[in-house]
Amino acid sequence: MPAAPAAAPALAAAPIDPAVTPLTELRRLLSARLDAAARAWLDRALDEAAAHPGTHGPISVWELRLAEAGRRCGAAHADAARVLILHAARAGTEELTRVYDQGTADERRAVLHALPHLVTGPEARPLVEDALRANDTRLVAAAVGPYCARHLDAHAWRHAVLKCLFTGVALDRVADLARRARGDGELARMLGDYADERTAAGRPVPEDLHRVRALALAPADSPADSASASASSISSHTTDDPHGKES
Repeated sequence: MPAAPAAAPALAAAPIDPAVTPLTELRRLLSARLDAAARAWLDRALDEAAAHPGTHGPISVWELRLAEAGRRCGAAHADAARVLILHAARAGTEELTRVYDQGTADERRAVLHALPHLVTGPEARPLVEDALRANDTRLVAAAVGPYCARHLDAHAWRHAVLKCLFTGVALDRVADLARRARGDGELARMLGDYADERTAAGRPVPEDLHRVRALALAPADSPADSASASASSISSHTTDDPHGKES
């Protein structure tokens, strides 16, 4: 008899979202996926960052480790490694802004992932707003994480949703989407206008748009499942729909 195929390591291969994974769990998961050399490097980098936090001279040792993370841990694990290093260095808004301003796109993305772990107030909003002006879809996807959901005002958050649609970032990447979108008539109007523009130009309307617009048109206190279930009745968008426009 042929040997049974080995079980697929689906769980082990599942991507880690460093913005939402608790830091203790993040380190455990990452350590389990790194080889011995990478794990030893990460342990040393975290120890160095903890021993010499903050800013020291032109560049701190932990900033050098941020730059090395992709080479040492591999591209698939670099975001998680950088978030852990930033946490070990006790990076505050000043240090995060410095790394963001001076860093590569990969380092900027790690800063955005680290924000919900390291900054409790709205003072890092300018970093999110800057990322949302970029055309780098990985940067945009990182910008719409939990920190964005907590601290962007309604106007800026609506435009973040539209930015995802413009750039092809899946709206599933928008943290706390259901809660913030539900009952938002202005968001429904903006999504309706965007759908009209796409239709008039002969371009397809993203399926994500119909789902979120259904939430936005639902009563603010309606359950998420009910609002999502109504998406199919709205997916055939027509130009005579009022889109919840305000008078």
